[in-house]
Amino acid sequence: MRIGKPLLLITTPIGLAIGLYEGWRLAGGLVFVMAAFIGFLGFAFLTIVLTIRRERKQEEEKEKAKQQNQAEV
Repeated sequence: MRIGKPLLLITTPIGLAIGLYEGWRLAGGLVFVMAAFIGFLGFAFLTIVLTIRRERKQEEEKEKAKQQNQAEV
C-alpha cells in the first residue's frame, strides 16, 4: 500500500483527463454528460466518506462518555 496508494492518487486524475479528452474527440458534446456523471459519482463517494467519518466520531464520543461514567462510579 505504500506504493499503490500514491500511484492511484496520481494516475486516476490523469486517466480521467485523458478519457474526457478522448471522449471529446469521439463524441463531441457528449463529453459533458460524461463529466457530469464523473462529478455525480465523486459527490456520492464524498458523501459516503463524510457520513462514515461522522458516525465513527459519534461512536468514539459515546465510548468516551461511557468510560467517564464508569470511572465516576
